[in-house]
Amino acid sequence: MLLDVDESQLVLVDYQERLMPAIHEREAVLLNALRLGRMARILGVPAWGTEENPDRLGQNPAELRALCRKTLAKMHFSACSDGLTELLRAPARQPQDGNARSLPKHLQKPPAPERNAIVMAGCEAHVCFLQTALDLLDEEFEVWVVTDACSSRTERSRDAAFDRLAGAGAELVTTEMVAFEWLRTAEHPLFKDVLSLIK
Repeated sequence: MLLDVDESQLVLVDYQERLMPAIHEREAVLLNALRLGRMARILGVPAWGTEENPDRLGQNPAELRALCRKTLAKMHFSACSDGLTELLRAPARQPQDGNARSLPKHLQKPPAPERNAIVMAGCEAHVCFLQTALDLLDEEFEVWVVTDACSSRTERSRDAAFDRLAGAGAELVTTEMVAFEWLRTAEHPLFKDVLSLIK
């Protein structure tokens, strides 16, 4: 099963200023998160961010926040407990305004497509990221974990999270896998734009 760009959304979890200095391989992890956000923007994939207790841990980098439609402040470790699930389902449930309903059927816009494939990256992999991903799996989303854009303070904690998520049904991928599955062909009109982000 390959990722479909038209069925995908991107969630970037807790790359916060007071958390990142302690994160294993933080520079590479953040760089890949930014690549994912830029690819999503180029290809029209909705992107969302989360921040755990931002008053204490600070915000995500401004550059990352700018790539997200919304950054959700949360206090629960799982962002689903603070509204992420509703954000991810919103594109498929957008109500038409009153004027649109009065139009003849052939002039009404069809409902927005379901985007059930959630591409996820973030920190800390074994806490907020893990709990959010497991809750999304419980909500019957497909979860795609971008391993080279995720980390924890220790490799052991990060790897334990990956093992647990794979066992629960998440797909483990890399940033480049996401890029080339979203594109599918070198003839894609945005191929060069996306390729420039991963070279």
